[in-house]
Amino acid sequence: QVQLMESGGGLAQPGGSLRLSCVASGFDFKNYRMSWAREVPGKGLEWVSGISTDGVDTQFTEEVKGRFTMSRDNTRNTLYLQMNSLEAAGTAVSVCGRVSQTCFSYKCLAKWGQGTQVTVPS
Repeated sequence: QVQLMESGGGLAQPGGSLRLSCVASGFDFKNYRMSWAREVPGKGLEWVSGISTDGVDTQFTEEVKGRFTMSRDNTRNTLYLQMNSLEAAGTAVSVCGRVSQTCFSYKCLAKWGQGTQVTVPS
């Protein structure tokens, strides 16, 4: 059974940093591209970033480019999102997702976890 368990969320001040982690189980993690997305109340799920199976290629939405970095440790089945220079954006739930192998884009999430809440107050 595919399981994705996110952690690392919390309250951060504007300009601050948070590091999210996602531990995967139930599938061969190293063979799947992965993504981070966030669920914003009233807006649904918004894709944030994606990473290739070997971690060499990463892509980000324009909004977070230069501020967020994404990485993975295939020996630990773990995905990371380092978020720096956080902007006041209220509360969102950040989720990690397994990208569909039949889709070219990182935005096609076939499975995702429950998420971890991130709050950056204005």
